[in-house]
Amino acid sequence: MSGFLTIVVVGYTAKRLWGSQSGAYAALLAAGTTWISANSHFLTLDMGLTFFQTLSLCAFIVAQNDSATARERRNAMWVCWAAMAGATLSKGLVGIVIPGATLVIYTLVQRQWDFWRRMHWGSGLLIYFGLAAPWFIAVSLKNPDFFDFFFVREHFRRFLTDEARRTGEPWYFVPVLLLGSLPWTTMLASWLWRGSRREASVRFQPARVLVVWSVFIFVFFSVSRSKLPSYILPMFPALALLGAYWLSKVDPRYLRWHLVAPAAFWLVALVVWPFEEWFVSNTQPLSAVRPFLDMLAMAAVVGLLACGFAFWFLGRGRKMLAMLLVSIASVFGVSTVMLGHNHYAYQMRSSKAIADILAPHVTPDTPVFAIRIYDQSLPFYLRRPVTLVDYRDEFTFGQNAQPELWVPTLDGYVDRWAAASDAVAVMPPETYAELLARKLPMQVVYEDVRRKVVIKPKEAPHEAG
Repeated sequence: MSGFLTIVVVGYTAKRLWGSQSGAYAALLAAGTTWISANSHFLTLDMGLTFFQTLSLCAFIVAQNDSATARERRNAMWVCWAAMAGATLSKGLVGIVIPGATLVIYTLVQRQWDFWRRMHWGSGLLIYFGLAAPWFIAVSLKNPDFFDFFFVREHFRRFLTDEARRTGEPWYFVPVLLLGSLPWTTMLASWLWRGSRREASVRFQPARVLVVWSVFIFVFFSVSRSKLPSYILPMFPALALLGAYWLSKVDPRYLRWHLVAPAAFWLVALVVWPFEEWFVSNTQPLSAVRPFLDMLAMAAVVGLLACGFAFWFLGRGRKMLAMLLVSIASVFGVSTVMLGHNHYAYQMRSSKAIADILAPHVTPDTPVFAIRIYDQSLPFYLRRPVTLVDYRDEFTFGQNAQPELWVPTLDGYVDRWAAASDAVAVMPPETYAELLARKLPMQVVYEDVRRKVVIKPKEAPHEAG
């Protein structure tokens, strides 16, 4: 829903700024952008954050546009303030840092100050704090250490230090940008160049705001000490708006060479399809890889056909139809590949099969341990918490605050296992071998290349295992 609404907001904004044709182009570009489409299928905070940040950006641009009336400006700014509150609730201070930095940089570059007087500061701040503050106040009262954890550790220390262990080189996001922008990757330079040029007919420059927004997000997260591929997602809707601004003016025949990149990508995908042995390993069995490659090949065929027809239509001046074909093929490709990934995920990542098998063995009082491993979907499918054993990662703060809710050492777990009347544990195969050598009574009920799942036998067998 967040992904879909992001496309709607982008299309509506382009229509308000540059007309109906640009609105259609913006929606097609946003929908067809690989990284927007892909992240719309992942259950993370980033797509929701992207929607709220896109809404705040677009509402601000609509509000400050030269043609906006006083009432339109006020209403749009109220939406902007509310959207920044939603972004802050989604992922913290980044919800105001990105819009704030964009406005400051745009002001310095453009040397334009008058829009600061049209921000509706009084009512806007009331909306922002009225929506965002109650939850932060409530959770801080309930958890006295929340401020330090959320604002200091999860913001400043994550950005400035390697504590989160999500490091990467300064060019970390370059491949994310290039692959995530498919099938429009080769158009990016033109979008940014056109957007950076001043429009002589208007005072407020929406395209320049979009350029500043996109460049700042890319640079901001590139210099951060904590990096994940989805961090730069909020720049892609802004790029789609820039693309719509550019597409409405470009010659259709000029666009034909931009089809080379997506066509080459799909051609490579089709070429590697028969060579499944390249992707099979001890941790990636054929049964998981084969469906993924089959779906990728199907998507490649559709993508190549779409590029071929789009090339033909562009030669005849049918720019909108060509963009529609490429965008639909991109959405189909991402969705199809995701379906293929489901087979891989079910076998290699998901805990649904584990939960189904454990259901007869687990009562409300049965302790469930995750030893030296943590699958995020396990508590979800079991519908109950699990006790971590000898595993920290991002749980350090909670474990220090409530040490009774985890087991720091394997020896401590052995004692807990021995004392329990029944228990369940998930662990890597090497940990299972270590416990087996210690003759811990265990009965394997599920295993794959990553995990072994055991229950405590009702009656200890003659031999462990």
